[in-house]
Amino acid sequence: MFAIIGIIVLIIMVFGGFVLAGGAMGPILAALPLEMMMIGGAAIGAVLIGNSMHEIKLLGGGFAKVFKGPKYSDDDHIDAIALCSQLMKLLRAEGAVALESHVTDPESSTIFSEYPKLQNDPAVRDLICDPLTLMVVSSGTLDTHAVEDVIDNSIKTQLHEMEEPAHAIQSMADAFPALGIVAAVLGVIKTMGSINEPPEILGKMIGGALVGTFLGVLLAYGFAGPMAGRLKQVNAHDQQIFHSIKQVIIASLHGYPQPLVLEAARSGLPPAHRPKLTDLLDLMRGR
Repeated sequence: MFAIIGIIVLIIMVFGGFVLAGGAMGPILAALPLEMMMIGGAAIGAVLIGNSMHEIKLLGGGFAKVFKGPKYSDDDHIDAIALCSQLMKLLRAEGAVALESHVTDPESSTIFSEYPKLQNDPAVRDLICDPLTLMVVSSGTLDTHAVEDVIDNSIKTQLHEMEEPAHAIQSMADAFPALGIVAAVLGVIKTMGSINEPPEILGKMIGGALVGTFLGVLLAYGFAGPMAGRLKQVNAHDQQIFHSIKQVIIASLHGYPQPLVLEAARSGLPPAHRPKLTDLLDLMRGR
């Protein structure tokens, strides 16, 4: 929502200020379609050259995140902590055999079914189930540090994939000014081929050429750059759910009491989205 508002404000302020200063929109509007074709088309071509289809699909999802915001809400973070706490409580109380059906077949698990969004999220579900499946296979004897290494590697892989779209958008932002210069140079070349024309015609042609430079800079610092920054913020919010899951599992395997386990997971969340420890304790007492 804020991204859409920001785009509207940007366009109104830039072009509104230009008009109020006495500028004419005619030359800009006349040159805009072809300049956008050259600059935007070159940017799309560069993306196709530098990425596979998988990364391009991720890039499309990245643009959607800019406008939709984080995938996981504050309640989802709390649910992830509660879900992992219930699973680890079952492991401690009844052993690895009791846990097996829940982590090897989470789609049919009565515990997972209490959290349908997380149950149907492969990234979250696999991060929880894979290390706990190792615990089941090893009959609960696997070293805690080994489990932590497995979770760290899984999170690292997940974060790398999440961050790729932001890197691609930032690369576009870095390229737009240069692509704008390319379009402007082509406009100057066209103008030089008409050097015998009257000054008023040459002025319009030069003005049209400069639209390329203007557009490249505007796309870079007004659109693509802020989008890359916003996507990094969204990813940073969503990434916290993976760290919370890790903290619950590892702290539980170390044998910490439940209040300390919940605090380990809760304290890693940003202050603005961090639930109270008492609320988490009350939630777990009710389960």
